[in-house]
Amino acid sequence: MKKIIFTLIIGSLLFSCSNNKEPQSADEIRNQIKEYKSEIKGLTKKIARLEENLAAIDENGESTNSIRVNVLKLEPQKFEHYFMATGSVKAENEAYISPQTNGQITNIYVEEGDKIKKGQLLANLNTEIIERNIDEVKVNLELAETVYKKQKELWEKQIGSELQYLQAKSNYKSLQSRLKTLRSQYNLSFIKSPLNGVVDEVYQKVGEMGTPGMRLIHVVSLNPLLVKANISEKYIPVIKIGDEIGVAFPTFPGMEIKASIYRIGNVINPANRTFTVELKLDNPEFKIKPNMLATIIIKDYSSDNAVVAPSYLIREDLKGKYIYIAKEESGKLTATKQYIKTGHSYKGNTEIISGLQPGSTIITEGYNNVSDGVTISTQ
Repeated sequence: MKKIIFTLIIGSLLFSCSNNKEPQSADEIRNQIKEYKSEIKGLTKKIARLEENLAAIDENGESTNSIRVNVLKLEPQKFEHYFMATGSVKAENEAYISPQTNGQITNIYVEEGDKIKKGQLLANLNTEIIERNIDEVKVNLELAETVYKKQKELWEKQIGSELQYLQAKSNYKSLQSRLKTLRSQYNLSFIKSPLNGVVDEVYQKVGEMGTPGMRLIHVVSLNPLLVKANISEKYIPVIKIGDEIGVAFPTFPGMEIKASIYRIGNVINPANRTFTVELKLDNPEFKIKPNMLATIIIKDYSSDNAVVAPSYLIREDLKGKYIYIAKEESGKLTATKQYIKTGHSYKGNTEIISGLQPGSTIITEGYNNVSDGVTISTQ
């Protein structure tokens, strides 16, 4: 029908053009264009009126005052509401490793990105001076042990003085303690990993001085990970340790994994009225990285037999929120404005707490064309 009318418009314009002298000047052309646009505007209004009349004619060609609509019969269904919060991924185990003693770095055995095991040797410092001290103490200790044993034998035979015996014993014990200390210092020169993980960064190079407190290697464990988020205090009653919730990542659209609440903070932040929630996250493929943004999705409401309607159908006036329903009266189907009370809304659907019952028929298409009490017909 629209194609026919459009053809008539074009034909009318062509006929008009063929019966008029072609304009020559710029002003004449502008006036002609303005005239044609005016004719199109008038024809468009006529077409709109004809389409309205056409919509009021039923399939048998008889006139009717009803408005065509689509309807939906409401049935009880399960309805769940979720809220979201932004969090950040944290490593549960990581270490910034630095030497425990001073020394020149002689070897670094790992590179950034290497996977390592707990106890694996990462680097070592120059041990030449400590080794010499150990050798020297060993020689002195050997002599001190011989002297101590001799003095002990003499003292047991009541030969010699007690002071000589005690001095020999003290020197022997002191050198033993000195050797033990040097060996501990020697072991500190070998830097080992305190955890399983990945070498994230190596801060120093071979030949530089290693110093306690100065970062040498950063090691991080990528599995498991933690997700930390700050949640409004109003959700305290609905969140419990062990609850399974969804976690999504803006970096990986479409990916959502399940995780359990690992810890709930015990203090409310007075600045923003939030508390901390931590999740423990399995990351076997190492796709998720520390400090990555995460969105946690938590269910705070659920009903097994809810009356639910599409949110876009709900309107509001001075009396409150309402929705149009299809109601049969005196053999006619009419549109009725039904006032309702709503609950939670989620993903385009809203729970109707009161005003609608299971079995109610709501108008889903054509609701913009109806008013309270108008006769309707279903398509």
